[in-house]
Amino acid sequence: MNSDSPGSSRKAQIDAVLLQLPGVSTKKINSLDAYFVNDRMFACISGRGVGLRLPVATATELQFSRDNVVPFQPGGMASTREWIQIDRAEAAEYEKDLPLFQASLEFVKAARTR
Repeated sequence: MNSDSPGSSRKAQIDAVLLQLPGVSTKKINSLDAYFVNDRMFACISGRGVGLRLPVATATELQFSRDNVVPFQPGGMASTREWIQIDRAEAAEYEKDLPLFQASLEFVKAARTR
């Protein structure tokens, strides 16, 4: 019996990239699959992409330098300057973005708690 939907296969491929990073866990927040380090979200699957939190300067530079990076607006919510979304047709290609995911993880880990 094959119960894999395209969405679950996509999540499994993204899990394979992100869950290899030290200290990363995943859970659902509302209807989104989110990734955490130290109980803080650093990445999230939304639509056809993955949102991630980065320093404002890095996020801005990526939006201007890459055609597959857009503001992160899950469910039409307003975006913030620290969140971007990387859109890839094939989830396996997120492996190419591993340095950005690592940078996001370190940025969120280093952020002070409020």
